[in-house]
Amino acid sequence: MAVISKKVVDTVISPERIDELSENKREARKLAGKFDFFVAETGLMASIGKSLGVVLGPRGKMPRPIPPQADIERIIKGLTNLVPVRSKDRPTFHVPIGNVSMTQEQLADNLETILKRVESSLDRGYDNIASVWVKTTMGKSVRLQ
Repeated sequence: MAVISKKVVDTVISPERIDELSENKREARKLAGKFDFFVAETGLMASIGKSLGVVLGPRGKMPRPIPPQADIERIIKGLTNLVPVRSKDRPTFHVPIGNVSMTQEQLADNLETILKRVESSLDRGYDNIASVWVKTTMGKSVRLQ
């Protein structure tokens, strides 16, 4: 699987390197900060959990297991298109919806897609949403609802 995935992913970490990272927490934290997500063969998940779970778990970056016959390219492509939404124990969450090079229509479409996705996950749908705010990185917040 490592040979196949080398042409699709940024970095392939060998099982020996996993053991090295478990002993060097500083390097493990650097690695966790460098990448948005991780994938692993299902057979390696137990050893990764034992050795790197302390570093990857709190960051929400535990690897997604990939079965041996899975289409790695399709899985990686799907993961690169994900936008993480985390709220932990608060009813508020922050989600990036675009960047400066996007048009207003593209930003509005992205915002609408996110709102529909959140609505579909809530018990009472739109009734659970108290307000929606939008802001640029350095700008002031604007209330939409």
